[in-house]
Amino acid sequence: MIIRKFYQDKIERGFKHVPIVMLIGARQVGKTSLMKNFARGKQPAVFLNGQNPEIAELFQKFSTIEQYLSSLLNKKLDGFLLIDEFQYINGISTMIKLLTDKYSRLKVLCSGSSSLDILQKVEESLAGRVRTIEVFSLSFLEFLLFKDKKSAKLYQSFSIDTTSSALTVSIESALSEYLVYGGLPRASLIDNKNEKIEILHDIYQTYLLKDVRNYIKNEHVIGFNKMLRILAAQIGSLVNINELSRESGLSYKSAETYLHLLEQMYIIKLIEPYYTNKRKVINKMRKIYFCDLGLRNMIENNFNDINSRADKGAIFENYVLLELWRNKGAGDILQFFRTFDGTEVDFVLTQSIGKKAFECKFKTLDKPINLIGFNNFCEAEGISRKYIINKNLNTTHQGTKFIQGFLSALLP
Repeated sequence: MIIRKFYQDKIERGFKHVPIVMLIGARQVGKTSLMKNFARGKQPAVFLNGQNPEIAELFQKFSTIEQYLSSLLNKKLDGFLLIDEFQYINGISTMIKLLTDKYSRLKVLCSGSSSLDILQKVEESLAGRVRTIEVFSLSFLEFLLFKDKKSAKLYQSFSIDTTSSALTVSIESALSEYLVYGGLPRASLIDNKNEKIEILHDIYQTYLLKDVRNYIKNEHVIGFNKMLRILAAQIGSLVNINELSRESGLSYKSAETYLHLLEQMYIIKLIEPYYTNKRKVINKMRKIYFCDLGLRNMIENNFNDINSRADKGAIFENYVLLELWRNKGAGDILQFFRTFDGTEVDFVLTQSIGKKAFECKFKTLDKPINLIGFNNFCEAEGISRKYIINKNLNTTHQGTKFIQGFLSALLP
């Protein structure tokens, strides 16, 4: 049993401040396992599946669910209520509000696979009572814990200054595998590569397409599938909805709607451009990344070795984006910068304590490189914490920290 401590700690912290914690993320990223692992040792606790029609019916009348929980917990409802896929239960937000208002010792942990309807319900009914936690597929460290605890233990001893000489064959091989097959837990537990692909195909067909098709018109299915393949080929690039519409055969409005749908279902992540009063936004188009690389490569139908791929730089950039996104604070803003003359900064992270800039290079560097546009941007914006994330080099040169990709999760 692998405990995802990163999320377990987030849940624990959430319950110190609010009675309701909500996990939101794509299907098959491990939300149910997180809930069950959290419930171990938490007594009394009751786990309910929102997809069960009988469970959903219980929540249609307050006295009914109140009596039901009293029989499973205690008369004071002093304990934990866990509701998986709670978005399937009509009126669930109101019932949870009534329950936690009446029973101050009741803690509710729930999960949902799409934020399309959930966040609106939360804002309307549970404002001030809920902590929302985004759950993604396994980080690289979690992936190592699933694959090889010995390598994971070594990795956990690394610091931001660990040199490449400490990188063992097993960790290096694991990173290459992770960049190709991603971090969905079911696929990560399998060693056979053909089986991994089968599992990713099942997840893509059974969960992603099935869920998405509940929201798209039948006549748009072919166009939507084309759009999804186009997006998979564009990771790390600007999304032009006009081009997306033309190439997929969908109308502009439909392409825009389905793009929003994919983001809300945690299939893709769209990053906004960076600008300040000194720098007007040059282009309002956003950059696209996928929330899991294995799923992206499934759509792309390409599981070749990472080092032989034409898209290896984009995949590496997507990987860094996910590591940064998982670890950013609630108020942090992660963006990119790009101008028409070619000046580009992969990521700009704005925090309360200042800003950081990141450039990704999936290259083996013999010595530090000087990225003029990157340095000019940082100087103009007063950004002193600069990072070039690469394959092998770990050093500091002229105020820029060079760091290997496998240490991305350790970035301060």
